[in-house]
Amino acid sequence: MRLSVGTTIIIDKDFTEKGEKYKSKVVDTGKDFIMIAYPAHYETGKTAFFMDGTQLLISFVENKMSYAFRTEVAGRLNRGIPMLKLTYPGDDQLIKIQRREFVRVETPIDVAVDYGGVFQQFVAEDISAGGIAINLGPKEEFEDNECVKLIIALPFMNDEIKYIKTEAHAVRTWEKNNRRIASMQFAEINSTDRQNIIRFCFERQLQERNDK
Repeated sequence: MRLSVGTTIIIDKDFTEKGEKYKSKVVDTGKDFIMIAYPAHYETGKTAFFMDGTQLLISFVENKMSYAFRTEVAGRLNRGIPMLKLTYPGDDQLIKIQRREFVRVETPIDVAVDYGGVFQQFVAEDISAGGIAINLGPKEEFEDNECVKLIIALPFMNDEIKYIKTEAHAVRTWEKNNRRIASMQFAEINSTDRQNIIRFCFERQLQERNDK
């Protein structure tokens, strides 16, 4: 197990609108679980109390490499200190996190682009928390650095759909397998929407790994 006793972990309670973060430490490990000290809110330091079954996203650093995995609260215990029991999917299910740039995943999700006050539908080539690439038809064109409004539909594994509304700047138009693609960089995207995109990209990475 890459996680060891004493490892500091960051917890994203990513099924909330606020995308709140907490920190804790691993105090015990087992075959398919870890025990952690009660988490403290990353900014306020206030202790968090998660109900059994709460879905969480855990990230940690090991040998200068960052990893993440999905988990849920499986119980609690008190051995001198109160602890939470979290499920652990195994080292082979860990996702490496790219810290210098946002992870980009290929996915054909729906994107609406405001064209002169009228939204037209497109399909994405890929997405990250920093931007999105969309497949163009034969007539659509974007000028470099042109600002457009986007509505992006993010379908999550629990059948929830989040709609991201943001402005973006056209970066470039390029070709792939005889298809024209426009790359867009998000502008002024709020932290909640960015957190939802990060969560979506992480889910798609897990799904791709499980499908292999």
